Order: sequence, then C-alpha cells, then structure tokens
Amino acid sequence: MAFIKNAWYVACWDAQVKPGEMFHRTLLDQQVVFYRKQNGEPVALQDRCPHRFIPLHLGTIRGDAIECGYHGLQFDCSGKCVKNPHGDGKIPAAAKVRSYPVHEKHGMLWIWMGDEIANPDQIPDYRVLEPNSGYRTSTGGYIHINANYELMAENLLDLSHITYLHDGLLGSPEQVGADQVVKEEGTHILCNRWMPNVGVPGIFDMLYKRDGKHVDMWTNMRWIPPSSFILDSGVHVPGGEREDKGWYYGVHILTPETERTTHYHFAAALPSGTVMSEDEATQYAELRRFAFEEQDKPMLDAQQSALGDSNFWDMKPVLLSVDAGPVRMRRALERMLEEEQRSVEAKSGKKEQVTSV
Repeated sequence: MAFIKNAWYVACWDAQVKPGEMFHRTLLDQQVVFYRKQNGEPVALQDRCPHRFIPLHLGTIRGDAIECGYHGLQFDCSGKCVKNPHGDGKIPAAAKVRSYPVHEKHGMLWIWMGDEIANPDQIPDYRVLEPNSGYRTSTGGYIHINANYELMAENLLDLSHITYLHDGLLGSPEQVGADQVVKEEGTHILCNRWMPNVGVPGIFDMLYKRDGKHVDMWTNMRWIPPSSFILDSGVHVPGGEREDKGWYYGVHILTPETERTTHYHFAAALPSGTVMSEDEATQYAELRRFAFEEQDKPMLDAQQSALGDSNFWDMKPVLLSVDAGPVRMRRALERMLEEEQRSVEAKSGKKEQVTSV
C-alpha cells in the first residue's frame, strides 16, 4: 500500500525520546530511530546501517552521532557517515542513511517522510494541549491498532457507532437518528451531530454532574488530512447553551505503521470550568482509555481480519447515510495520493531527461 508521505505525522509523544537514549518505531513501513542531540534537539534517522543492515537502535549514541553496534560505523544527525574505524578509515560514498525532518510541537514529535520541503507551519493546531493553554489536559495515550489507519479514521468520522459500541459510556440509545451535517472547510472535513434531549452518557455525567438527567449533546469531529482529528463534544441542559463545563476537545491522531497496523495517539483538553477531583480525573482518563482500547480496538482488529488483504472498495461495502463523511475522506485521500504520485513521476521524468542529455 502506498502512503501519503508529504505530510506531518506524529511519531510519538515527545517524552518518549529521552536524552541519552534511542527510541525506534516503524512508520509508513519504514524503520526509524529517534534520539536527542546534546542540546536536546530531536533527530530521526533511517534505522538501518547501510553496511550489513543492522538496526542502528542496537548501537550507541556518541555525542550527536549514532555508532552502529555491529562494526562501529558512526552516523551524524544528517545521516552522513563520519567515522569508519576499519582499514585506512576511508568512508565509502554510499555510507549514509536517510535523515527525516522532525519537529517538536504540542507535546509530540512530528516527522515528515516525503521528499517535498517540510514546513513546520503545516503541523495541525493542537495548542489546546500546551501547558499555558488554559485547558486541563489528560495524559497522552497510545494504542497499537491491528488495522489499517483508514478503518480507524472512519471510526472517528462516523460517531453513530457510539450508540451501540459505547452505550452508557459515550453514547445512549436516544442518539439513534441524530441530526448529522457533513461539510468541508478547505481540505478539512467536518462531521457534526446534534442530539437534543437524550440520556446523559456516563463520561459526560462525570463532567457535567447531571445525575442521569437528560441533556442536549453534540459531537463535532474535524478531519485534518491525512490522519489528524479533533473532536468538540459535550452536553448542556436541554434547550440551554454551551457553558464552561460539560464538554472537552478530544485529540485523535493516527500514523500508519504498516498497511495493516496503526499507531493511535490520543489526549483530551477540558475547559477551565470543569470541576473534577484527582480521583475523578483518573477515572475519566481510564474510561476514555477503556472505550478506545477495550471497545474500539477489538472491533477494528476484527474488521481488518475480515478484510484481510482485500481492497476496501472491491469488497463492495453497503453504504448508509452515516457514511457520508468517511466516503468523502477516502476519496480525498485517493486524490492526495494520486497527486503525490504524479508529482513524483514528473520529477523522475525530468531527471531521466537530464540524464539522457
């Protein structure tokens, strides 16, 4: 499967890359090793020595470079081999590894794996997670999903499933038939659902403390291509207006690992008016983790298992009204991928022409 490469993806939470240590992960079918230079700046390199293809994360950090644990070749943060301890020490021209642009923002390490120039200004805006944002943020979570990232993305864009899969926790029976509006803002797709006078789901009862009384509820999900999401979801008294409590921003970010596996990072930002004890905050975070890991993940893993290696559209899926957002997203991803491939082919053609001349 081809992936969109000219985009920013979350590699990990920034705290996972510790000074003096290496962190490695497969991203878009590529093995990458991360470490920090002595000044704290993050580095991302191809995790494979070009000599005998040993993963570099099995080696040692030497200053701002990595030393391969097999034969001692050293590579600096640009991927250039800077030391060959053997023979006359001459360094072969091919002794280099790829270096990826990496940027630290909003508590995450973002990586750019394409060939176009990486612009950090294009990183999705998750400023609500910043310490000085005024929001109360939950600890960043991570789940490994055994399913293609597009399946997980559909799960996020089509929240009609919370009535069934998350009943009593994130959803309630009265949400069936909720008013749904799908619209586009530039390259973003928004799936907004409005559910008036419904039973309050458990996690929102914690935030708003309605003691089971009915509420008006909304779930407004925004897709930021290729795989970042932010959810604005909450409740208020029937017929009332949004207050400074009873809602939150849910951060959901997907990074393809392989064609059939996904890195899922998530967090939440609650408004300053939210009143929660430390025990309640812990319970809130645990309930969200439970919903994602114990309810969503088994369903998605089973879905991928059922699909196997089949193409999604070749399976001729039945489409419902709730699929409007997911279908638009899939079509947008297809267009992005086609445009990127055409760009690569065009550049390749120009190089061949220059070479032939």
